[in-house]
Amino acid sequence: MVQEISHWINGRLQAGASGDFGPVYNPATGEQSGKVALANVSEVDAAVANAKEAFATWGNLSPLRRARVMFKFKELLERDKAELAAIITAEHGKVLSDADGEITRGLEVVEFACGIPHLLKGEFTEQVGPGIDSWSNRQPLGVVAGITPFNFPVMVPLWMAPVALATGNCFILKPSEKDPSAALKLAALLKEAGLPDGVFQVVQGGRTAVERLLEHPDIQAISFVGSTPIAETIYRVGSAHGKRVQALGGAKNHMVVMPDADLDQAVDALMGAAYGSAGERCMAISVAVAVGGVGDALMKKLEPRVRALKVGPGTDPTAEMGPLVTKEHFQKVQSYIDLGVAEGAKLLVDGRGLKLQGYEDGFFLGGSLFDHVTPDMRIYKEEIFGPVLAVVRSDSFSDAVDLVNRHEFGNGTAIFTRDGDAAREFGNRIQVGMVGINVPIPVPMAFHSFGGWKRSLFGDHHMHGPEGVRFYTRLKTLTARWPTGIRAGAQFTMPTLG
Repeated sequence: MVQEISHWINGRLQAGASGDFGPVYNPATGEQSGKVALANVSEVDAAVANAKEAFATWGNLSPLRRARVMFKFKELLERDKAELAAIITAEHGKVLSDADGEITRGLEVVEFACGIPHLLKGEFTEQVGPGIDSWSNRQPLGVVAGITPFNFPVMVPLWMAPVALATGNCFILKPSEKDPSAALKLAALLKEAGLPDGVFQVVQGGRTAVERLLEHPDIQAISFVGSTPIAETIYRVGSAHGKRVQALGGAKNHMVVMPDADLDQAVDALMGAAYGSAGERCMAISVAVAVGGVGDALMKKLEPRVRALKVGPGTDPTAEMGPLVTKEHFQKVQSYIDLGVAEGAKLLVDGRGLKLQGYEDGFFLGGSLFDHVTPDMRIYKEEIFGPVLAVVRSDSFSDAVDLVNRHEFGNGTAIFTRDGDAAREFGNRIQVGMVGINVPIPVPMAFHSFGGWKRSLFGDHHMHGPEGVRFYTRLKTLTARWPTGIRAGAQFTMPTLG
């Protein structure tokens, strides 16, 4: 049975009115499991109108009352974690343990948002001048929107919405049409937590919905996570319409393996970072840089591990990696493997042609491993977003640093070494936003902020943490004195308060 997946408008499920739908698949079986409503302009406008009306009350609530909703939301997320993980696995395909981890990382942002009374305290200075005090505070923007990708249907919305809501904004979520059901579960939990109707809404859709959000005059800010070409367009169009925009784009994350590294530790790290979630992570390691002759020893340990990778449906508790999200994405990733062979890279492990009994129509691709990849190859330059690891040989530490720095993307990187001096130099010289030292996927905790450099981020603010609070608020500074303190007449020179 094909389920119809609707919008969440003004506190309730609302069937699509446009008559347009997009297919939703079970990636493990290849079967269509649902059809998602694709919003038209009038449906987006209705959601924005409801949010604008709700903001008049929600934005004026005390931070403490908003925090109490976040505390309750956290409790409900923990209660329904298993159900939410099952929804993720059914539509995205990732294994249940990975889905559970995704929810945990999103929960950390909810926990951070629970501290919003402290985060919004502002600053106060008494007596900046005779009888004059000055203070600053941060106030919400109004109605804001988030456009989120398929690879993290819970975590990325939770990177955005809790901070936006806790700071007093009303939030409209446009989730990926490939796995849209998790967003509706989040909406239902927020309502149960006591969030007023209209404060959080889900508009399902495709390009029409995105374009309307970008141009709508009552949307004050847009958060986006996705590929670099789309991120650049989102930033350009949203900014042209006067919006504050943070648009996180693509990545090509390198892991530098030094000759003194613990190779067993490095291989364990590469397996999880390259093949976890079938490589469909913006923080996945997709390039290993073997430095100074360590390449042969690294490959001797790495190749058999990739061959032994356990691939299966996300519901299989023994599976280490599930299917790709759609047939189209499966074909795209497979075409990159074809390309790598044509470019002359050495394909040591070939994941093409994998068929699982009982899941022959699923979107499964085995782990693939290339050696002797060079920087001029497209499989090195471009984001593949699948279970494909490229190994590049580098003569020296300096050459490895230069290699990473020359790449157009600067999202995440890591170095594995026992040498503190090399690690410190790497952290200082590398032109990348998130850096791991013997940590393969350096995603910051929620009380720090997430974001890359170069063509991995468009906009001035990183996501969640202190940067998220700043993104979803505007600074106001007040300077005041009272009439009894005014003893001078009119002044026509630049005022000085000291």
